Amino acid sequence: MSVHEFWEPVGQGWPQVAELGLAFVLSSLVGAEREYRQKSAGLRTHTLVGVGAALFVLVSKYGFSDVLGDNVTLDPSRVAAQIVSGIGFIGGGLIFVRRDAVSGLTTAASIWLTAAIGMAAGAGLPLLAVLATGLFFVAVPGYTAVVRRLPRSPTAPSALHIDYRDGEGVLREILAVCTRLGFAVHHLSSRRRPALGEIDEASPAVVTVRLEVQGRGAVADLAAALTDLDGVLGVEAEDVNVNRE
Repeated sequence: MSVHEFWEPVGQGWPQVAELGLAFVLSSLVGAEREYRQKSAGLRTHTLVGVGAALFVLVSKYGFSDVLGDNVTLDPSRVAAQIVSGIGFIGGGLIFVRRDAVSGLTTAASIWLTAAIGMAAGAGLPLLAVLATGLFFVAVPGYTAVVRRLPRSPTAPSALHIDYRDGEGVLREILAVCTRLGFAVHHLSSRRRPALGEIDEASPAVVTVRLEVQGRGAVADLAAALTDLDGVLGVEAEDVNVNRE
């Protein structure tokens, strides 16, 4: 085999270089958006996933041309199918569940889409690769603003994290306020800790309680009412089962 034949076999020319470069550019655009939002998988991860997926497709298409013959046939789609399965391991590692809130789903989905964009670029489908990249920016940055403007379901559950001084009957007052404002408490959990900044053992401890509530009123109004209670040190409201991208 000559040097010329070694460096220019079938599938290792400028068209394939352009396809790999397209995967690099498009996946970098997706990664830059995730990097800007400070997500766990950013510019480098998305770029590597997109370029790797494109390279796998190119290898699947052209990498075994030297062994083809009358008794050897290959299915180029087999490697591509394994990319779809394998990318799930990376996506799964980006999803976390904490306090009933799911985070990382959007970033995991963007990793999955980036692999598809790289596969399309490597398969010689540049129009689809560019279109999918454009749709990403419509769905993620664009739809984020839309979601924030959508009305919240009146029956959607919310969680309240409340800090209060122990031993003063504050929890009874908290539950009474919830009932008065039309909120039902579905779940309650608490933990006790020493008062912040206090070293006197006689000082009251601070209790952090998490209430999962549901009602037709505004959660912000409930949080404001609880903040005004004597003994309540702080109130934080959050949606339950929120996807934090």
